[in-house]
Amino acid sequence: MKRRPLPVAAALVATAALLLTACGSGDDKSSDNDKIAGADQGAKAPKESASPSGAPAEDNPDGVDVSLPKDMNLVFAWDKPKDKNEAAAMDDAANFFRAIYRGVDKRTTKDAAVTAYATGDGLHYAQVQINEWIKGGWTATGTLRHYDATTRSSANGKSVEVAFCADAGKFYGKEIKTEKILKTKPSLEDFDYYKIIMVRFPTGTDLWQASKVFVETKATKCQ
Repeated sequence: MKRRPLPVAAALVATAALLLTACGSGDDKSSDNDKIAGADQGAKAPKESASPSGAPAEDNPDGVDVSLPKDMNLVFAWDKPKDKNEAAAMDDAANFFRAIYRGVDKRTTKDAAVTAYATGDGLHYAQVQINEWIKGGWTATGTLRHYDATTRSSANGKSVEVAFCADAGKFYGKEIKTEKILKTKPSLEDFDYYKIIMVRFPTGTDLWQASKVFVETKATKCQ
């Protein structure tokens, strides 16, 4: 078998379908005035301190280690928006995904990166994904590409929706005990479309946290 890059809980998939419909996913022309789901949800402080580690400086945004093994390559092929808040939220949406796969690599949901870049439903989502990999006895290897990103801010400026495609065609599960890489032929299942609701950390810093995660699997728009 080939891994699903982030095994999605059924309840989250159902919620995602509702959100994507509400946001006009049929024509991808959502109005800038559309209300962003979760816009009124505030961020919560990480449960663990986000202390620096010995990783290179570029792997320590916000003083949090999000470094990954050399064979676990997450690519974010997108341009930053001009808006400062949207750019910061986009950066930390990427760090949210790095944190998840760092948790997969470290075999724990309690890594400081996970609690730094996620809150509320976003934290629950990250924990579910990491635990699925742990229970399966897998880690990940290869290249997971993220692209075609868009951002939009809520009217109150407290949240930013970061939406993007992901291509896992060259990203695989690997059995930890045998080191066997699990591959299948490329298919529509390799493509997902995400909408992440990012909220600013309450101290007023540039740290943003994923508060909600919505996923459209088998996303033809991402092929």
